[in-house]
Amino acid sequence: MAKYSIKDLERLSGIKAHTIRIWEKRYGLLEPSRTGSNIRYYSDEDLKKILNISLLNRHGIKISHIAGLQQDQLAEKVMLTTKDIADYHALIDQIIISMVELDEQRFEKIISRAILQIGFEETILKVIYPLLDKIGILWMTGSINPAQEHFISNLVRRKLIVAIDELIIHPHPDPKKFLMFLPEGELHELGLLFFNYLIRKRGHEVVYFGQWVPLNDLVNASTVIQFDYLFTSVISLYSGAELISYIQKLASKFPDKPVFLMGHQAIQSKGPFPENVIRIDSVEQFLKIIE
Repeated sequence: MAKYSIKDLERLSGIKAHTIRIWEKRYGLLEPSRTGSNIRYYSDEDLKKILNISLLNRHGIKISHIAGLQQDQLAEKVMLTTKDIADYHALIDQIIISMVELDEQRFEKIISRAILQIGFEETILKVIYPLLDKIGILWMTGSINPAQEHFISNLVRRKLIVAIDELIIHPHPDPKKFLMFLPEGELHELGLLFFNYLIRKRGHEVVYFGQWVPLNDLVNASTVIQFDYLFTSVISLYSGAELISYIQKLASKFPDKPVFLMGHQAIQSKGPFPENVIRIDSVEQFLKIIE
């Protein structure tokens, strides 16, 4: 079972920590446990409950009414509310619950319905990508159970690989070739896979190396294949000066190639990065560039 701080609940539910505390005192909605040093923490059950409460409250149901619902009544109202596929926050909340419960069937049902109604790319952009961002922060702070993170990551990875394999590609009038990889030691591949999908869908070519690629291997590969851009992601491997040092080495090895850089550490970094490095802060930014 994972342990969540009140800030974790705030990140995942969107409800301010101050508001959660008020709801606890006034309505007894949650009963946090305490560590031996008297620090409050919340369980998976608390997380599921606050996500359901958040969902109903966003849809105009007063907290005083929600507080009076029994568990089965709360679940029934949530089920009726989540029929609205346009409520992306609700879908994200429900997928988080499927992660907490390690419920693959629930995940498949939510994602399949979303893909059917709004398409794969929109589902990834509006639902999966924000979800992974939330989970990534929890993973880095050590709040989330690693088994839960691996569970949801592998389900999403499987969806992405199938979608890439099934793409019907219409070549771009001026196609570019992207060499995509993760640095040696970096294993968080989901973002790279998704951008792989976006690039291929828009008619460009991809040479996909995937995880854990040493810099020397990239240099050797460049003597065999021709490409226009490098694309990499740094989620948890480097930070601060280490990240700057790695990117400077990478850019110096390929001074005539633009390098797209994404990932949590890249976004957090202040730089400075070499001139041929383009930091990707959002999917929308990248789509504007390649389209």
